[in-house]
Amino acid sequence: MSRVPVAVLVSGSGTNLAALLESTSAADSLAEIVLVVADRHKAYGLQRARDAGVATEVVLKRDHPTPEAYDQALAAVLQRHGVEWVCLAGFMKLVGAAMLAAFPQRILNIHPSLLPAFPGLGVQQAAIEHGVRAAGATVHLVDGGMDTGPIVVQGVVEVHPDDSPEELSARILTKVEHRIYPMALRWAVQGKLRLRGRVVHVDTDEPLLVVG
Repeated sequence: MSRVPVAVLVSGSGTNLAALLESTSAADSLAEIVLVVADRHKAYGLQRARDAGVATEVVLKRDHPTPEAYDQALAAVLQRHGVEWVCLAGFMKLVGAAMLAAFPQRILNIHPSLLPAFPGLGVQQAAIEHGVRAAGATVHLVDGGMDTGPIVVQGVVEVHPDDSPEELSARILTKVEHRIYPMALRWAVQGKLRLRGRVVHVDTDEPLLVVG
């Protein structure tokens, strides 16, 4: 069976990219990361991709007059590489209509909270200020809103009384984010995701809530 070409979009260090690269390097993986795209030249995720022998592209906002033009350029780059699924891994831009039309229900994002709680930025500070007892991460399908898409899988960790935002963020990243994103991508390329209304049904016996 041929492997499914995947692109990963990054803005920073790319630790979730590293987890995806590792998981898709397995001999039985149906997903193949064929392209990593960044919105800045200094994103370390680009070096991770090069080290893994994966093609890279940089698409800069300043080179395009409008967000719509940027979105169209991004979609064109992905299509040129034959991409079928897209993973956002710390990509700090909302995708717009052109991307959603090019990859309908085929864009995944990971967010470091138990959505729909705490979308956007400053997530762990907000979680601590609200006194939550559990925090985590969510992989969801992208619908163009700010972390509003249908949920695929979540991972949960305990919030310690003396946690700093940095400590909580690191625990979520290492305990659950690096586990649930490869799971979600594997299900996606295996055709196991079915969207009914706002609910993603996953054809699997694996847990849809991972405890870290």
